[in-house]
Amino acid sequence: MDLKGLVNKARDTLRKNPNLIEKGGDAIDKATGNKYAGQVDKAQDAVRKAVGAQNTAAQNNKTPENNKAPENKPDAPQQ
Repeated sequence: MDLKGLVNKARDTLRKNPNLIEKGGDAIDKATGNKYAGQVDKAQDAVRKAVGAQNTAAQNNKTPENNKAPENKPDAPQQ
């Protein structure tokens, strides 16, 4: 199998099993102690976009944005 065939096979596998992208990111987070969690999340998003996979984390409400408490933003100053 040539390189192009290998890339296509990997792309098809990730498209059919997007949870593998999440599992890979989780493994990296575990190995690095979540030191690079933000960069890993961006890389996962880039891979999902590149292969055309759905974001399974967002579908399961596992994204960090969904776990944050709402911010109390002060109202704009009155003039």
